[in-house]
Amino acid sequence: MVQIAASTYVIVIAGVIVFQICLISGVPWGHLTQGGSNEGALPAAGRIGAGVSILLLGCMGAAITSAAGMAPGWPFWTAWVAVGIQVLSVILNWITPSAAERRLWGPVTTLMLVLAVYVVMAA
Repeated sequence: MVQIAASTYVIVIAGVIVFQICLISGVPWGHLTQGGSNEGALPAAGRIGAGVSILLLGCMGAAITSAAGMAPGWPFWTAWVAVGIQVLSVILNWITPSAAERRLWGPVTTLMLVLAVYVVMAA
């Protein structure tokens, strides 16, 4: 069950990464990210932020799969770091001034947190 939860976490992360790639590519979803302050496509700084998010998300996925006994086999403490970052993400996505961002990312990041905590606690 732990590996299923970790795999599900990574699948959700893959979807978020696709969203970030779309932002970098200029898709006009600025109202759905980074506080919703950008209507339309993100400016260059926002696109750089999306790129950083991709790297962070990849590391978080690797940490959680590692905690579940899967590749890449990172130390267990990295999963706790991923959970901490996930908690911060949940808080930020539920308190954002953008209603659209709250509706989309609040539930998604909460699901990700539940999966990550389950993996870390059950491993």
